[in-house]
This record gives sequence, C-alpha cells and structure tokens, in this order.
Amino acid sequence: MPRAAPKIAPGTELDLNAKTLWPTQTELVSLRFDLVADHGYELYPQYTIGLHAWFLQQIQAFDPALSAQLHDGETDKAFNLSGLSGQFSTQSRSLQLQAGKTYQWTVNGLTKPVVAGLAQWLKQLPEVVALKNAPLAIRRVSYGQEPTTYAKLAAVEPGRSLSLTFVSPTSFRRKGHHLPLPWPRNVFHSYLRRWNEFANRPVDQDAFLDWVDDCVVFQRHELASEKIAAGKRGSVTGFTGAVTYGLAGKTAAQEEFEQLFYTLGHYAPYCGTGHKTTFGLGQTRLGWHLNQAEPQAVPVAQRLLADRIDELTTYFINQKKRTGGHRAQDSAETWATVLARRELGDSLQAIAADLGIPYETAKTYSKLARRAIKG
Repeated sequence: MPRAAPKIAPGTELDLNAKTLWPTQTELVSLRFDLVADHGYELYPQYTIGLHAWFLQQIQAFDPALSAQLHDGETDKAFNLSGLSGQFSTQSRSLQLQAGKTYQWTVNGLTKPVVAGLAQWLKQLPEVVALKNAPLAIRRVSYGQEPTTYAKLAAVEPGRSLSLTFVSPTSFRRKGHHLPLPWPRNVFHSYLRRWNEFANRPVDQDAFLDWVDDCVVFQRHELASEKIAAGKRGSVTGFTGAVTYGLAGKTAAQEEFEQLFYTLGHYAPYCGTGHKTTFGLGQTRLGWHLNQAEPQAVPVAQRLLADRIDELTTYFINQKKRTGGHRAQDSAETWATVLARRELGDSLQAIAADLGIPYETAKTYSKLARRAIKG
C-alpha cells in the first residue's frame, strides 16, 4: 500500500519557489498572510471591501474568467476572506494600525479551480497588499488549515461534541432580517449549502436539517453581539464567541448524519459561517479558542456607521410606497449606505468604487437620499 501523504500542519510556511505548493489532489486550502505596516496607518471603516477588491484584481490579472466567476457567481462563492487581526491602537475611534506590527489576513479556496488559481497567484505574489491609504508588506505566507479534500473531510473521526469559535461577526438572513445566533439549523444549513455546491457529494438537505433540529443541542456557549457595516451596503447584526454542540436522541439515520455533523464542523474553518464571508464575516475556528483566538477588531467608526445605515434604511423603507420585497430593501440600504458614508466624509468616488456603481449613480443616490431626509 502507498504511504499516506504527511500532514501539513497549520502555521507551516509555504515555499513559494517550490514546484508544487500542496498535494495535487487538494480541493480546499487556507492561506494565512502575515502583513506589516511601515507606518501607523488608519483603516477606513469598510476596509474589508478594499481587501475583497484587491484580491479579485490580483486574480483578474492572470485569469479574468476566474475573477469574474468569483465576483459574479449567483450561488455561494468558492472562496472567503477574513478581516485583519493583530494589535491595533485604541487611541482613536478608527482602526489604527501600528508601525512595525504584524497583522494576519486569511484567504480560503473551496474548489480545485480556485485552489489552482491561488497557486498560480502565489507564484507571482506582489510584495504589498495595496489597501487604500494603508499599504501592507507581505512578509510571510503560511497554511491557515491543512490543505485537504472533500473525501478526507467526509471521513473525519466523530467525537463526543463539537465546538466552534466565531472570530468575526457572524449572522444569517432569516425572513428579511438578521439572525445573530448560532442556532444549529442555521449554522449547519450554511455549511451544507456550500458542501452540496462544491463537494460533488450531495446530501439530502431537508432530511439532515430535520435531524439537526431533533438531535443537535447546545452544551455550552459564550457569545456577544454587535452591529457593524459589512459588505458593500447595509449593516449586519452579528455574533462572536464560541459554542459547543452535542447530540441527543436516536434516529434511524443517526450514524450517517452524525458523521456528516462532524464533517461539516471540520469544513467550517474553510468555508466560514453564515453570509458575507467574502467580506470578512463568519470566520470560524474548530474548537473552543476564546483564550487563544485573536478576534478581528471592529472600528468604533464602523459601529457608528452601521447604526446610521440601519437608522436611515428604516427611514427610507418607511418613505417608500412599496415597503415589501427585496428591491425596496436593497434600494433603501444603498441610499442609506451612500448617505451615511457621505456624512462621515467619504468621497463619492470612493463610495461608487466600493459599491461597484458608476459615479453619477452614486451622486444621484446621494441627492435623492438627502432630499428624502429633508422631506
């Protein structure tokens, strides 16, 4: 029998000059970048939009089709990005980087084509992450998680319980609102949705989630919630912290679903939890790591921006003749985001670039929103 390939431990530094960076069969990879600021830069509240845009521009430079797929895909995206974690200055309301300090950023790929694209990118990696007003030097690239395959995850050893730590705000969409709680059905639905999309090992979603409802229970949790401005528009109420799930009750499908329960728990650090994971939300670690985890800091200015966006969104929805449906909600969130950011001093050029809309459209939204506020 051939020997099993040696495990690559998280934290192992990549040799970017090596012929192959990970085993050829790899379908999931997690990359951790150590970034250094040479000055005490100030991050703007929605800086994760900049990380998202910079990453897609990097992929576009050598594979426009892959970049377009990652940007425009209607279904779940086959990648996710974290925000920055590390030591920040707390002397101002903004998120202040400290000169000479190291900050971590994670990029995860969830399919073979994306993993191949990441390998190609690393071979021509630039020296700096060109984040707006805060260029960060890339000093080291290591594995955030062991490179693996869906088949290996499907065969993980079940345990007695499953603990997950949510290191960035995490939320779900439920009936048009945010659900800032790690309710088992929502948590495992978010993993299974991605699993069924990317693993080529489809599972009966309804049957498994009904089993989760019946058999997965909370054993322990330590959670906090906060509202932040996340993604291109709108605000999100999310939770951070840790939870331990256990199993109770027996069903005919217990063995099959119990295996899937642990498999999806091990999938979580790669795929993230909940929505807007490509903008830093829902970053997840396997195990209870509250003492060791470095939470991704949220600027006070971002919380203030989120509160203002939420306030304006509610106002604009109430002003519209049609208050139901996604179009009214999306329109209200866009107006609110544009106006709230203008109130904070952001330029229309920057807002248009972040939202991916023409400058003239952003200008029109700003005028309409101000006119609506003045009544």
